[in-house]
Amino acid sequence: MPVIVTIPTALRRFANNQATVEVVGGTISEVLSNLTTQHTELRPHLYSSDGRLRNFVRVYVNDEDIRLQGDNTPVKQGDEIAIVPSIAGGIDPVIKSRTKLTNEEIKRYSRHLILPEVGVEGQERIKAAKVLLIGSGGLGSPLALYLTAAGVGTIGMVEFDTVDFSNLQRQIIHFTGDVGKPKVKSAGEKMKAINPNLNFIPHEIKITSENALDLIKDYDLVIDGTDNFPTRYLVNDACVMLKKPNVYGSIFRFEGMASVFAPHLGGPCYRCWYPEPPPPGLVPSCAEGGVLGVICGIIGNIQANEAIKLIIGKGKPLMGRLLRFDAMDMSFREYKIPKDPNCPLCGKTPTITKLIDYLEFCGIGRGEAGGSSGDSIVDQKEEGLGPDDISVETLKKMRDTKQDFVLVDVRNPDEFEISVIEGSVKLPLPELPQRFRELPKDKELIVHCKMGGRSARAVNFLKQQGYTKVKNVAGGINAWAQRIDPNIPQY
Repeated sequence: MPVIVTIPTALRRFANNQATVEVVGGTISEVLSNLTTQHTELRPHLYSSDGRLRNFVRVYVNDEDIRLQGDNTPVKQGDEIAIVPSIAGGIDPVIKSRTKLTNEEIKRYSRHLILPEVGVEGQERIKAAKVLLIGSGGLGSPLALYLTAAGVGTIGMVEFDTVDFSNLQRQIIHFTGDVGKPKVKSAGEKMKAINPNLNFIPHEIKITSENALDLIKDYDLVIDGTDNFPTRYLVNDACVMLKKPNVYGSIFRFEGMASVFAPHLGGPCYRCWYPEPPPPGLVPSCAEGGVLGVICGIIGNIQANEAIKLIIGKGKPLMGRLLRFDAMDMSFREYKIPKDPNCPLCGKTPTITKLIDYLEFCGIGRGEAGGSSGDSIVDQKEEGLGPDDISVETLKKMRDTKQDFVLVDVRNPDEFEISVIEGSVKLPLPELPQRFRELPKDKELIVHCKMGGRSARAVNFLKQQGYTKVKNVAGGINAWAQRIDPNIPQY
């Protein structure tokens, strides 16, 4: 009998760009088997090499997670099956104290005060609240603006990056004139302009296992606006250990998700949902796959809404629930996230009792064999390169001296229209497993992408196939444009 399977945005390119697929089967196992037979490229994203459904993939029948029932969960005609991979009533108020409002603040927040659910008491809790934002990017921007405007008394921001032109399409707290400025400084200026009474605490550092507990301990709740798995697991684990609510959000292309993780309030944590991260490179980042700018505002404001509800203790928070938004269909769907009694972090017998090495946990090394992990730093030169990396300066020298090599561009086809390095062979990374034999083994292969992350993974794959003369261009085409050929646009 046919059922409808919803394909998430991140995996649609492996299913002929379809949002839904009609598949025949009487159980989840049969449906997924037939789905991956129809669309073979989906299989490695759903199943591990030993045939098990991957831990970072959730499958829902209607809105029920099938994890407890297993792959043999029966389905019937009319059921909707959703694949949800990892992409990074009244309650007691989180804020117990209240801070008296001034006459000026009573006027400023008058539209809140006449809401019975907020009132003077709720607004005084908002003023007393201390909220920590992890990041000031796509999600952090609307979060910072709306929480400041709402009257949150203290907002801390953890951010070590500087404003780049490519940020401006979605990170609305930063303006054109801020390019090159530290993001915490840029964000703080806008926030103080909205509310001069705000106590803004900048943390211009990278959150790590060494400092996370100290950063978070003095705040009432944390809002995760990060875009990578190591930081997402780090923030989750630290929040669980310190009993702080963690308001989660993630975005990719035309899709976004939001939830609240708070085991101490009776809900699950992020590890209950996804016990382990996907292998490096399997889930593309926004830098690789893109993101519609307005999605950041939609999901960021949902996170801000959840934070305010937690602060004042009103409404039904997204604990134990995932809210998923698809901009192309203009649809919201809700899925249940059950608390895992065997969760290694918040379960009955936890085995994770201290913060760990999250780069190692997520399978991301530090310049080990196989090239740089993640996206290489654009201004990286010869120093600090991995053994399989070369700088753009070395690539230019190889071209100038007419060395015999093949330059391979593994970016996506849409990116080829933005910029190219003349003479490169275009072979998108998703097509590499099927087309790698087109590349010669007797010549040196120099592989590049946008910033060095995907090309490093391509180098690893090619070495596994027996290619011995292969190098990754650290910093990718953006580094080439910045340091070698300024006529090539950066993106």
